[in-house]
Amino acid sequence: MTAPPPLRPAEPATGKAGDPSRPRPPSRLLAPLRQTGQLFALALAVARAVFRRPFQLREFIEQFWFVASVTILPAALVSIPFGAVIALQVGSLTEQLGAQSFTGGASVLAVIQQASPLIVALLIAGAAGSAICADLGSRKIREELDAMEVMGVSPIQRLVVPRVLATMLVAVLLNGLVSVVGTLGGYFFNVIMQDGTPGAYLASFSALAQLPDLYVGELKALIFGFIAGIVAAYRGLNPRGGPKGVGDAVNQSVVITFMLLFLVNMILTAIYLQIVPPKGG
Repeated sequence: MTAPPPLRPAEPATGKAGDPSRPRPPSRLLAPLRQTGQLFALALAVARAVFRRPFQLREFIEQFWFVASVTILPAALVSIPFGAVIALQVGSLTEQLGAQSFTGGASVLAVIQQASPLIVALLIAGAAGSAICADLGSRKIREELDAMEVMGVSPIQRLVVPRVLATMLVAVLLNGLVSVVGTLGGYFFNVIMQDGTPGAYLASFSALAQLPDLYVGELKALIFGFIAGIVAAYRGLNPRGGPKGVGDAVNQSVVITFMLLFLVNMILTAIYLQIVPPKGG
């Protein structure tokens, strides 16, 4: 009876393309693409879950009140100096060009189309979005979301959808407030500090502004509120490393939201200027 041949040590996996039985090491370059895909998947899941029943009305009202309470006062306070700076800068530029009569229209359009939606979105992302991310992240590390899934309750429909809808609605309402306060601040500083004419300020606004300018501002606020809510929810649902990971997720959600807001704002502005002709053009 012959002895069995000695066992040969297993060869390490090389991950060659020709051997499908050996797994390839994950590429670090694909991680951002994978996270981007997961973010879009969450956005689609939230869009589908909005029309499912039952709708979490109580959770929506509570989240709406929370988001509004932490953003309404800072938004009003920030819009005053923001509108003043725009009016002073535009007024100084138009004075150099000899077109002081267009100061009101130019400054008000800058506030309504650009400044107001961005102010609202940045405040919602910084104040409300960080709180939403921290709340969902803490629930995740305590395994509350896993328990909800075991009981057959969808965390997206129960927790994410009311928060995203609340940020969208508050963004639209706050955009109107910031537009009015910023316009009044620009009017006051232009008339008082730069000796502008109230009649010329209002006449230039009515000559250059049109209703689509207000519509695009509200549309931007709606989209920005959706982005802020989705990014905060995504980072809150995917924390790493326990409590420290929750803090890191909050910081990442704010930074990612800011980057996406400026990118989407540039795209929407370019599309709007191509589609809607200027008044009198």
